[in-house]
Amino acid sequence: MGREEHGTAVATVHELFKQYDSRTVLDRVSFRILQGEVFGLLGPNGAGKTTLLECLTGLRKPTSGSIDVLGSDPSSRDSAWRRMVAVQPQEATLFPQLSVRETVELWASFYEEHDEVDAVLERVGLLEEGHQRVKALSGGQARRLLLAVTVIGRPRVLVLDEPAAGLDPQAKEHLWDVIRKHRDTGGTVLLTTHDMNEASELCDRVAVLVGGRIAACDTPARLVSELADSSTVSFTTSADADLTEISTFPGVTAMESAATPEGRIAVQVRTTIGDQTLRRIAADQNLLATDLGVSRGGLDAVFRSLATGKPSLDSKPKQQKAEH
Repeated sequence: MGREEHGTAVATVHELFKQYDSRTVLDRVSFRILQGEVFGLLGPNGAGKTTLLECLTGLRKPTSGSIDVLGSDPSSRDSAWRRMVAVQPQEATLFPQLSVRETVELWASFYEEHDEVDAVLERVGLLEEGHQRVKALSGGQARRLLLAVTVIGRPRVLVLDEPAAGLDPQAKEHLWDVIRKHRDTGGTVLLTTHDMNEASELCDRVAVLVGGRIAACDTPARLVSELADSSTVSFTTSADADLTEISTFPGVTAMESAATPEGRIAVQVRTTIGDQTLRRIAADQNLLATDLGVSRGGLDAVFRSLATGKPSLDSKPKQQKAEH
């Protein structure tokens, strides 16, 4: 499924098929990545994400199908193409005896044009650690250093494989700022993540890869709107209100209530048709409901539903107040 946004494609994947012996890893995968967007690739372990990234970056050739990244087949990987596409893997080995600053300066020397070393170190939150040896860095600091050497050459496309893994909240914010700045200056980012909050916060569009196929591709907001399996309608009402009829409303699957300090009842209604249930409760003159709101299952609920093929009923939704 999915509606492609209009724009210039920096990467086009068409009918990509990859097979190892008799095992199919990627099965006719097609999508586009647009200039100036953060594109997230989501999927459970074993879905084919790593193989897809390897094909996109020229490390592996597909069995059939085509890939175009910045006008070239990634398998060519000539020097000009490598300068425009920078890849940060989950794990990489840097020179342990070099300092943080020396490491970034070394990578900068590989490019005719590059960003200022201090500016990049500040961007990833390592300016004060510039004198430290690589071998003395924590795991989170080492991942930020990997990001620094990835962006120093001003690539047009950043490919980041689980970039926030192992980062503390402050370091994660640094990472997100780097990604947003790269996008805002016209760059493009492809990232994989298992963090649905990260995908929701950063990604303009996401593709969910399940069993080697694209199960969904769209903006996080549209995916949640179209595929989140349930919503929760919340409201308060008087302590003597009769709630029994609510369970008979179409789409209602569960209901919980609890007394409030003000002597009223706070009610949460789980429903598959949130907006309709909200309107019906709001119109019920016996309830005289106040503090009405509807919260929808987030991207995590969509992901679990697509990954397992089953509706997810345990999402932690974000609140959206009703307008009335």
